[in-house]
Amino acid sequence: MSSVDITSFQENISKLMEVAMSGAEIVITKNETPVLKLTAVSPQKKINRHPGSAKGLLWISDNFDQPLDDFKDYM
Repeated sequence: MSSVDITSFQENISKLMEVAMSGAEIVITKNETPVLKLTAVSPQKKINRHPGSAKGLLWISDNFDQPLDDFKDYM
């Protein structure tokens, strides 16, 4: 991980972006205090979904819509 002052970062942003995209982390400082970290975004893993793959795993009971005994006083 390398560190660079914000003024230097503004002057060399293109070069530092290339360094970050190659996998390095760059900490940007202001008055010697870290304020930002520049890193590459890793690609998201694609989830393979298949319609109907959960068929038979879920069920709804026959009395699903029936009022609950605990709430009879409120109805």
